Amino acid sequence: MPKQPKTIQEQIALLQSRNMQFIDINNTPQSLSTISYYRLKGYWWEMQDDSINHHFAPNSYFENVIDLYNFDRHFRLIVFNAIERIEIALRTKLIYHLSLGYSAEWYLNPSIFQDPKRFTSFVDKIKMDMKNSSEEFIVKHFENHPNEMPESWKALEVITLGTLSKLYSNLKHQLPEKNNIAKEFGLNNQKYLVSWLLTITVLRNIIAHHGRLWNRVIINKYDWPSSTPKPILSYIPTNHQRRKIFPILSAIIYMNNQISSDNHIRQELFDLFAQFPNVQLSKMGFPANWKNEPIWQ
Repeated sequence: MPKQPKTIQEQIALLQSRNMQFIDINNTPQSLSTISYYRLKGYWWEMQDDSINHHFAPNSYFENVIDLYNFDRHFRLIVFNAIERIEIALRTKLIYHLSLGYSAEWYLNPSIFQDPKRFTSFVDKIKMDMKNSSEEFIVKHFENHPNEMPESWKALEVITLGTLSKLYSNLKHQLPEKNNIAKEFGLNNQKYLVSWLLTITVLRNIIAHHGRLWNRVIINKYDWPSSTPKPILSYIPTNHQRRKIFPILSAIIYMNNQISSDNHIRQELFDLFAQFPNVQLSKMGFPANWKNEPIWQ
């Protein structure tokens, strides 16, 4: 039977009955009127000492839940900006290398792709994306050239990171351009870039839908190289460790360092962690000595 909706005052009363504490309960209605009770559940779940009856452990404060929520909101923005740099760099590298090697319309050339079905699906998708695009340069292209598909530097601007990742993944393994792109991201083998991009796309989509990153379990499995031109971590994360964000976040920082060595992502994270010192980074897979890991130094 569906649960019945509750007023904000009823939500507060329910939290109180479950031993949630409040430093200033007068501020609570404002918080619950702008951030839903259900959304906040993901942040107070770890505070429970009885997950069946949803009873909170002693010294569980609602204000700490809001702090954790605000930390996660800022954390998502930093990670999203880092992923955006990767997306733009990937798009640029695909356009540059493959246009020079296989013409401006290389993305329509089936001979350079592995899987014909995936290729056909991609072409159908990109045609639909361009048909629905309101981007001025796409609209103008079809006004001037109604029977011609645009060059890759136009076409790839309207597709998502997920589609870009699948496009790169489906390129034939023997294409030198595929390995060259991986090397420009600091990876000796294209399979690691394919694997990382798929997981980074999952993170990007979580963030785009305002999902929680703190204490998130990364369901998508990804590979980890035994070595890289510049060290990332002092160890190879186990599959279990990769279920938390720390390893893939380290990979994102590494890729950003290949794009631009003077990026400020690490410093932005250090500043955020200092702003919210009570946040348990271990819940995101950060090891005790994480600051000593190569990519974080």
